Amino acid sequence: MWPPGTLRLADINASDSGQALILQPRPSDDPNDPLNWVAWRKCLNMGLVCFYVAMVAEFINASSPTWGPMETELGFTSEILNDSYAAGCAALAVGSVILIPFALKFGRRPLYLLSTVVQFAVSIWSAKMQTVGDLMAINVIQCFFGSLAEVIVQMTIADLFFVHQRGRMNALYVWTWLLSSYMGILIAGYVASGLGWRWIWWLNAIIFGVTIFVVGFAYEETKFCPPVPATTTDNVLQPRTAITNNKDQKQDAKRDEAEEFNMKQTSADHGAATGFASIDMADEAIGITPITINPNIPMKTYWQRLALTKTTASSGGAGHSFLQHVYQPLIILTTIPAIAWTALVYGILVALGDVMSTTMSSYLPDPPYNFSPYQVGLMSIPRMIGVTIGAVIVGPLSDWWVVFLSRRRNGIFEPEMRLWCMIPFLPFVVAGALLFAIGLSDHRSWPVIAVGLVLYNIGVTPINTVTITYLTDSYKEIVGDAIVGVTLTRNTFSTAFIFALTPWIAKAGLKNTFITILVIAIAILMVFVVFLRYGKAIRRIFAPRYLHYAALQYKERGFD
Repeated sequence: MWPPGTLRLADINASDSGQALILQPRPSDDPNDPLNWVAWRKCLNMGLVCFYVAMVAEFINASSPTWGPMETELGFTSEILNDSYAAGCAALAVGSVILIPFALKFGRRPLYLLSTVVQFAVSIWSAKMQTVGDLMAINVIQCFFGSLAEVIVQMTIADLFFVHQRGRMNALYVWTWLLSSYMGILIAGYVASGLGWRWIWWLNAIIFGVTIFVVGFAYEETKFCPPVPATTTDNVLQPRTAITNNKDQKQDAKRDEAEEFNMKQTSADHGAATGFASIDMADEAIGITPITINPNIPMKTYWQRLALTKTTASSGGAGHSFLQHVYQPLIILTTIPAIAWTALVYGILVALGDVMSTTMSSYLPDPPYNFSPYQVGLMSIPRMIGVTIGAVIVGPLSDWWVVFLSRRRNGIFEPEMRLWCMIPFLPFVVAGALLFAIGLSDHRSWPVIAVGLVLYNIGVTPINTVTITYLTDSYKEIVGDAIVGVTLTRNTFSTAFIFALTPWIAKAGLKNTFITILVIAIAILMVFVVFLRYGKAIRRIFAPRYLHYAALQYKERGFD
């Protein structure tokens, strides 16, 4: 049987290219299924999600140019400001763990709205900040609710888009997050220099206030819960036990494909009857029959689509509860290798970027640079250039590449195909981080630092995009819990590094500190070779565990 993530993506017998692609996951015949939405509805929803992400990312990072003015006006020390940033990173880690179970149970829409309202309120609080207590509380609360922007977007992408589109959508998400983070620093520096640092947060309050109404009246729920046939939930995993009992883990890929390509239709029908067949047999069951919308299913009205919540029942499995989604991501993170590796890659690269931001905020205002807040903000431009170059290349490249390889392999898609797209960008990460560290440590001219920032971000954006998409392709049915684990790891890295940064640099020096972090990053990144070679076997070995946790998810779309 095929492991999770392996599926038939292309019909090699199609007479024309328009018929050569098989839509995965398969949409239902319901016109209300988000996979069946017309392009403008998908684009509108994704656009609103990206705007929400942009505002949250800007809020989290816009404080950097205000550190100097706050030191002068409020007497905050560099240690206090570093600790406040680290406290925010910790809240980012914890927030998604607490909040995502609500998105799984009640839908994406209420969480987007709640987070936007909280960001609006905290923006006003930030503009009136006076004490260290205000600073710490603002960072914790804002990041706690802002953590949704790091997780719920992946769920939305999986709700709306097909496998061959996810690379571009994840590239758009990563580009939006990083570009807004850096652009926020740039704009904040300009506002702080021209209007004063408090006006950064007043402007945020105005924009978030408008966003509340835009999201409230334009964002539709993407969580889809089709009618479930009356079946016995106790037997939900029985059609998949062939995976658990598969003893020959060392079959080569060609033999797997040949066996699956010739699988009998009767087996597919047996699996399909349970509604949980697609992990191994659904492609055979559906063939390439085009989807036809059922005219007997009415379209929801505008107000029905804007319902505040969309509550779903539990799987009905023994021991399933709402609270288990709080700790379940930690179990998944530590027991499924691909998820753990994705978390480590995402964590170390984002943490290294956070360390860059923190050191620039601390070092550039001092001699020999003597940068003003506005000039510190200008150093975001190189990062914006790098992020944009990386995103523009990797999104279309990874989607084209997986379709290309699938057609060369009898139409069979493997999630590991995307990992090849990491290779051209690995040298950029190393070169960029080294150039930045050497430039800042040795007091080289600012263009040296700027070039390092460009190179680093050209590399980081594609690698983060590829690894997150690889996780979604491999384990789509538990993507919410999986991304929570990834986010927890990412923010744990950032929190640990930033808390330790000041004493670390004092003891080892700025250059050696960066080199140490970079060596750790290289070691983690090079594990991709293992997944390229053995990724499919690893997915097969851990398929029973994946199926167990997938069966415990709230009832939404069936397995794809």
